[in-house]
Amino acid sequence: MRTPLVRHLTTAVVLCTVALGSPPIAAAAQAPAPPTATAPSHPGGVVPLDGAVNVRDLGGLTTVTGRQVRHGRVFRADSLARLTDADVTRLSALGLRTVVDFRVPDEVRHDGADRLPDGLTVTSRPVTDLGLSARLQQVIGSADPVRQQEMLGDGKAEEIMRSVYRAFVTDPTDRRQFADTVRDIADHRRSPLLYHCTSGKDRTGWMSYLLLRAVGVPSGAAEQDYLLSNALRADADRAVREGLRKAGLMQNPDLLIPLQEVREDYLEAALAQAEHDYGGLLGYLTEGLGLDVPTLARLRAALLK
Repeated sequence: MRTPLVRHLTTAVVLCTVALGSPPIAAAAQAPAPPTATAPSHPGGVVPLDGAVNVRDLGGLTTVTGRQVRHGRVFRADSLARLTDADVTRLSALGLRTVVDFRVPDEVRHDGADRLPDGLTVTSRPVTDLGLSARLQQVIGSADPVRQQEMLGDGKAEEIMRSVYRAFVTDPTDRRQFADTVRDIADHRRSPLLYHCTSGKDRTGWMSYLLLRAVGVPSGAAEQDYLLSNALRADADRAVREGLRKAGLMQNPDLLIPLQEVREDYLEAALAQAEHDYGGLLGYLTEGLGLDVPTLARLRAALLK
């Protein structure tokens, strides 16, 4: 029978490794978050916080027509549940009016509610993980290397991720959550706006890619913004894997790497699904998300200078 401590570690580290997010500090790892000041430079700029590692201003990128995405209008982030008092003060300086949380209720229960400046409330818009969090909790909690290999090995973890990304396109609830967030960003009364999930890489990464492409940022530049999560999260994710190993929960925690990373083929899975279902990204935005021409025009006016 597992001790209460092991059960606690199981719950904590599972939520740290689920594909759609991992908190900056794994409970099992007990290691400080890596300093964001050492992260690669980015046009929009990393927002340095102690309790989160993937917080960024989406501004700074240039569109195909030579216009630039405004700074200080849209921010993307990982979990805000572990922010320090100093982090909350730093967040307050951004002047946020809206915070959108893409986490599902199970993530919020285990990871904790956002820590936000006074006066800010969270808009909850959960985007599905296809039950991955629950399945991962079971298989890691079992500490059974055979079950873990069966679920995640031999390319299965990568296929799980591609399935999650396809759901961003096929799931009607997911489409509604993304569409409502675009509408909020297009409404100047709701900005500056920050959206986040748990690790700020998949749901948040797809939302960011959509916004950048919708206002005319070239696909290559938007993809580089998406892939930057790997560099920003590398040290924290490595600490999670080491924590799992030390806790005796996984003999081969590297099975989780495909879940912790963002990859070009994950993004391509969503784009291919949008091509199949809607004829491409524009069709996904207009037909799939139901965004009309005036809304997209307001989005460009809000985000571009």
